[in-house]
Amino acid sequence: MNLDYLLPAIALVLSGIGTAQAQDDCRLDLSASSLDFGLMNRAITQPPGPERLLGERRLSVSLNCPQPADMSLFYRGLALGAERLRFTEQGSYQLQVREGVLDGRAVELGLMAGNGQAPSASGSSLNWRADHGIVPMQNGQPANGRSFSVQVVVNAWAEEGAARVRDAVTWQASGWVDAPVTGRSRELQLLARFAPAACTLSLSNNGKVDFGRLSVNALNADRDTPLADKPLALTVNCDGPTHFALLMQDNRQGSATGGTDETAYGLGLDARSQKIGRYYVSVDPTQTSADNLPQLYRTDSTTAGVAWSSANTNPIPLAARSYLGFTDSAGSTLGPTALQSLNALLNVKAILAPLQQLDLSSEIRLNGSATLEIIYL
Repeated sequence: MNLDYLLPAIALVLSGIGTAQAQDDCRLDLSASSLDFGLMNRAITQPPGPERLLGERRLSVSLNCPQPADMSLFYRGLALGAERLRFTEQGSYQLQVREGVLDGRAVELGLMAGNGQAPSASGSSLNWRADHGIVPMQNGQPANGRSFSVQVVVNAWAEEGAARVRDAVTWQASGWVDAPVTGRSRELQLLARFAPAACTLSLSNNGKVDFGRLSVNALNADRDTPLADKPLALTVNCDGPTHFALLMQDNRQGSATGGTDETAYGLGLDARSQKIGRYYVSVDPTQTSADNLPQLYRTDSTTAGVAWSSANTNPIPLAARSYLGFTDSAGSTLGPTALQSLNALLNVKAILAPLQQLDLSSEIRLNGSATLEIIYL
């Protein structure tokens, strides 16, 4: 057997094993595996436009190998156009890579569509596209090395309507930084949270309306008796300009006389479980003000905010299912204007059932109760 032919072959095999082991020992690291863009709501002022910037976050990516290796880094994510990636259905984000350093020296960066392909663009700063690679460049050519790092600037956006949520919402998206030659990859998660702008609602006298002590002699025996109207002041204060509407839910549901009118609220039941009467709470736009606007108009929706009535100044009662909002544009059908501070004078009208339908053997107490709700649009 001639050993002169065997030794080179053995040396070649050992060299191949050494290269594979070197690649297995490579480390791919992200300085942050999760980027949180924080909590957003409509109270945060943004310039007008079709989308709002959620913020900017930064991280570093590094690849280190014991032997010189292909330093190409790819980003795997859902593309949304050429320059952005998808951040759920209503958002997007963009990765910009810069400050490339190869083996301790600053280098230019190349952008390539596939592993081993020639870069289609180069520069000190590049937008990292979905499923595209970033590679260090020396003398206009991709370069191997032992240590490669880049800084990544991540900007995220949301469509303008994304902030109009009625309940808290969390966005999550994931991408992967991939070093194909080494078999290493790391997941990068993006988070953003949305919440309604906080509005607080208050009523004068803690929402209590007292009709006083009523004499039987002043009430009708065979027909309804309307009582004198009572005023109630309403104030709504929000963190910032907010699109909202009002609803009112009856806490004595089923006790109102007069049928199933959604604007009629019950006054409770007497000792024999008979309905005492009903009441209405009306809003007069001419006695309503907000944010130093010269005039407010009311607009309502029977379709949960899909369509709105033509804005006008006619008084209207609060309802259990129909939204009531306010705008500063007469005749508008676009729905409520974003308001921060609202003051309104409510009018409470109570109507008692005929006395002959009530149990007068004991004192009857008007026991109406309702909850006024803010609906974020």
